Order: sequence, then C-alpha cells, then structure tokens
Amino acid sequence: MALKEQLVDGIAILALKGKLLGGSETDELHNKLRQLQQQDINKIILDLRQLKRLNSSGVAALMMAKNRLRNAGGDLKLVNVEGEVRNVFMITKLITIFDTFSSLDRALESFGKESN
Repeated sequence: MALKEQLVDGIAILALKGKLLGGSETDELHNKLRQLQQQDINKIILDLRQLKRLNSSGVAALMMAKNRLRNAGGDLKLVNVEGEVRNVFMITKLITIFDTFSSLDRALESFGKESN
C-alpha cells in the first residue's frame, strides 16, 4: 500500500493506494496516524479512491483508527469509497458507522460544521 499525505487547515488527508490487507500495510497506517496525533492532528480524511482491496484486518485497522481519533477529540472520515471497497462497507454495514463523502471538499466542509 502506498500512502500520500496532505494537510489542509489542520486536517490531514491521507490517500491510500493499493491494498489494506493487514501486516505491514496496517502497520504503516497505524504509524502514520500515531505520528499525526503526536503533532496534535486529530481530524483525518482517508481518500480511498485508489484502494483496490480491503479485508477484515483492514476493516479492523480503520475501526481502531476511528476510535482512537474520536477518543482524542477528533474524527476519521472517508472519501471516494468505491468499487470492491464500497461493497465491503455495504456488506459489513460500516457505511453506517463511518462518515463517507463523494468529494474531498464535502469531507473538509463537514469538519467545519462540527465546530459550529
């Protein structure tokens, strides 16, 4: 899995590419989230447009990340949940747990609405 990072108004945007199937891939995601939290960045958007596969280990990593960020006063939101990954989210009902957006702009705006 490849991970690309961007920071917009104190919100980290992480674009994931490839597969999130456990092992080093989930370790990489956990390490990046931990690094961001050490920088007091607790609002994160994961762009899943280029994530092609996700299994139960990947789902667990996303759930742990969401819980950790919420406990720290932040949140994890998802954008561009498509294809096979969307199917996994629908089957597991995760689509009802995560805030998902079709565009990055809408995901960014949603963080602004929370603070109002």
